[in-house]
Amino acid sequence: MATIELTKDTFQDAIADNDMVIIDFWAPWCGPCKSFAPIYEAVSEKNDDVVFAKINTQDEQELAASFQIRSIPTLMIIREQIGVFSQPGMLPESELQDVIDKAKALDMEQARKEVAEKQAQTESS
Repeated sequence: MATIELTKDTFQDAIADNDMVIIDFWAPWCGPCKSFAPIYEAVSEKNDDVVFAKINTQDEQELAASFQIRSIPTLMIIREQIGVFSQPGMLPESELQDVIDKAKALDMEQARKEVAEKQAQTESS
C-alpha cells in the first residue's frame, strides 16, 4: 500500500475511518527523514491492513504542533483512535515491523480502560 499525505483537513477522517494509522512526521529538508522514507515505504508494502501516512511538518506546522513534534522523523501509531506509540528517530525495517506487530496485538479494550482512568485522574486533580 502506498503512503498517503495527511493535512489538517484530512487527518480526522483518516483516523476515524481506519483501524490503524501509522504516521511519519517529516520535512523535505531533513536528511534522516529522507533515509527513513524507503524503509517506511517498504514496510507499508507488507502491511495492507494498515494505513501508512506522512505529515510534512513544514507544510502542516499546526498539526505537528498539536502533537508536540519536536524532532523529525517522528513515528506515531494510532489504533482505534488511540495513540499507542510515538517515538522520534528512524527505525530499521525489522524494528519498525516489530513495533507494528506489537501494536496489532494490543488489547484495545484494556487500552481504552487505561485511557479512561488517566482522563479521570487528570479531571480530578
